[in-house]
Amino acid sequence: MLPGDPKKLHRPGLFLWNRAKVVFMDWLIDIFSAEKQDTVAHIMLLYSIVIALGIYLGKIKIGGISLGVTFVLFVGILAGHIKFTGPIPVLTFVQDFGLILFVFMIGLQVGPGFFESFGKGGLKLNILSTVAILLNVLVMFACYYIFFDTQDKTNLPMMVGTLYGAVTNTPGLGAANEALHSVFKNGMNFDIASGYACAYPLGVVGIIGATIAIRYICKVNLQEENEKLNEEEAENPHAKPYTMYLKVQNAYIAGRKLEEISEFLNRDFVCTRLMHEGVLSVPTLDNVFELGDEILVVSAEADAAAIRAFIGPEIEVDWHEEDQPQQLVSRRIVITNSKINGKTLGDIHFRSVYGVNVTRISRQGMDLFAGRNHRFIVGDRIMVVGPEENVNRVASMMGNSEKRLNAPNIATIFVGIIVGIIFGTLPIAIPHMPVPMKLGLAGGPLVIAILIGRFGYRMGLVTYTTTSANMMLREIGLALFLASVGIKAGATFWDTVVQGDGLKYVYTGFIITIVPILIVGTIARLKYKFNYFTIMGMLAGTYTDPPALAYANSICAGEAPAVGYSTVYPLSMFLRIFLAQVIVL
Repeated sequence: MLPGDPKKLHRPGLFLWNRAKVVFMDWLIDIFSAEKQDTVAHIMLLYSIVIALGIYLGKIKIGGISLGVTFVLFVGILAGHIKFTGPIPVLTFVQDFGLILFVFMIGLQVGPGFFESFGKGGLKLNILSTVAILLNVLVMFACYYIFFDTQDKTNLPMMVGTLYGAVTNTPGLGAANEALHSVFKNGMNFDIASGYACAYPLGVVGIIGATIAIRYICKVNLQEENEKLNEEEAENPHAKPYTMYLKVQNAYIAGRKLEEISEFLNRDFVCTRLMHEGVLSVPTLDNVFELGDEILVVSAEADAAAIRAFIGPEIEVDWHEEDQPQQLVSRRIVITNSKINGKTLGDIHFRSVYGVNVTRISRQGMDLFAGRNHRFIVGDRIMVVGPEENVNRVASMMGNSEKRLNAPNIATIFVGIIVGIIFGTLPIAIPHMPVPMKLGLAGGPLVIAILIGRFGYRMGLVTYTTTSANMMLREIGLALFLASVGIKAGATFWDTVVQGDGLKYVYTGFIITIVPILIVGTIARLKYKFNYFTIMGMLAGTYTDPPALAYANSICAGEAPAVGYSTVYPLSMFLRIFLAQVIVL
């Protein structure tokens, strides 16, 4: 358009609009261009687009199954394939940072229950889980020797990537990838994320499919399993709190203190209220019981019958507490004072010093009986019974600040990461290994996080993190890790699938997925007689696979899948990460 063009003179708004569009497009192209990939704007756009698109696409269900946040990996591969990428050092940094954040928050979450998971039936489940993990490794080596050229040094690492895609374990992929850099110091001309990506989709499907196959192999009737589960849960008290009103009729008790009675019974119970000669009070250990007294007792459900037989029969009462000279209240108090962290119920002397009783404790949604040796951690909620003034005093001592509880303990997280990184770099010499093994950026923070989660109170560390905060940090870390791995792998992924051994990774991964499940699941059912839903949860935890757990929960009326999952998950996660490095090194 010429400077003197009348159209320009009469339509200046249109000219400016067109000019603005040109400038905007040039700016947008400039941000996305490969030449500008080292700018902050380009890198932020790269990660934001890959993660956002991956998460949205991951919500799409096919046959009731979705890949969830793992779809970020595939979007990252696509971005890398079309050359929408960033500087390798930046991608590596974000990848490692995301991995550290992810595994540390996992460790912090599973730490409190890690060692307790080996108790009772948990030991058998963890042994079965360990067998399945070892079978995964053995099947991987079998596939490696049968289907691949063992002279090619890249095939074994690629099979490790396939293994962790087949078992849907992303932290193991990160640990293996890190270990490989210590072996191939001059750089790698391959990317194990390609094997992971090839095996992952069928891995998710295979886990669920194999558990369904166990149902038919073992001739399991789902309705009967649900009924048996309900019966077992009804028969097993699990130390749940049980409340009962009793009348003192045992002559042996008359004239004796509550402390003496408690020692003689040798069972944990809490006497929350005492009706003596028409007066209702909160008893202390020095209170003397008399024949005809009426008491309110809270105990473990398993101990209720013995306590009732010793003290007297269960009765119905009509105490009219509002008419009593001293009003008693029941209040749920949340522990937010870090000074209480790690102390036992017996250490605080609720009855003798504060004149109140603690009847039950809630932790992560579970009600627990308040035994003398129960150890408090920040985030516990306790039910306190007593005069209102005394209850208020206890609430002040315990903290009872929801606002304070919601504040994240950032210092503990980063102190743990510091120690975890240092611990992960310590060389561990193992005979016949070419280089000393290191737990690395995945294993080191995981081990330290588990230990802090379990024993942090002994060092004055407050480890409580709200479930939502933990999940947020975990998902951010995982998304950053997967996006980085995908973007880096994208350049070679298509060639691997089309021209390389992509198809082999798909079917060998499927074999690695299903064979151990079929073997271990059948043994767990036929030999050890575990409930089918418990087996489903155990297998989902062994493969650290939330979609498999979600499927198990959808067909089970109880909590058996979640219990099985949580019992084996901590050890499984640790072994997956540990074995990743052992195999590579």
